[in-house]
Amino acid sequence: MHILLTRPFEDCSEMILKFKSLGHQVSNLPLLKIDKVNYEENNFLDFKAIIFTSANAIKFLEIKKIDKNCLCFCVGNATENKARSLGFQNVISAEGNVENLKELILQNFDKKKGKLIYVSGETISIDLDQQLLKEGYDIKRIINYRTSHNEIFDKNFIEALKSNMPDIVYVYSQNSASSFLKFIKIHQSETLWMNTNLMCIGEKTSSILNEIKWKKIFLFNPGEEEFLLYKI
Repeated sequence: MHILLTRPFEDCSEMILKFKSLGHQVSNLPLLKIDKVNYEENNFLDFKAIIFTSANAIKFLEIKKIDKNCLCFCVGNATENKARSLGFQNVISAEGNVENLKELILQNFDKKKGKLIYVSGETISIDLDQQLLKEGYDIKRIINYRTSHNEIFDKNFIEALKSNMPDIVYVYSQNSASSFLKFIKIHQSETLWMNTNLMCIGEKTSSILNEIKWKKIFLFNPGEEEFLLYKI
């Protein structure tokens, strides 16, 4: 099978190797650019738990002054793996769903124990900090990265993609979906995706791409990518 991954290469390199080891052809179309944002100094020792909703939030965080034994809530496996690789010991993962992450925080962190800090990108799909504030938590959000649409693609790659359309494409966010739709229209490939299965995280992400005719559309959570190969 020909699989198209749309995350930045460093975020999907392990998956590329995994799929290739299974005998699949893999192409990488990074739809978004990730850039660091400078944020105000914080005394992380003032906070009793830290929340990450992406691995990029960890990547761009100055972690030297953070107690790695503090309770660390992560949205999914990739984020959990990144946190553990940098020394966080007490990690709880929600396996890819922010709503589940909220429930895990409610179940595992008593608001009376102290303050939470939420580290995220500039654009988020769910305002987790505001929801936790309504639940009575003392929480601070810091933004340490932003995403922008990648608009520069290799012409040879595009022509090769058009001549060998993927059987599966994975799209991970509403922002990525918007960028992908723009890519499809700019390169006039609207009619070429009829035999491609679209894999999206969430209905809001898939709805952005509904105007393109796909073979089938599947919804998934991070970590289920390999499992989806056996559903088509």
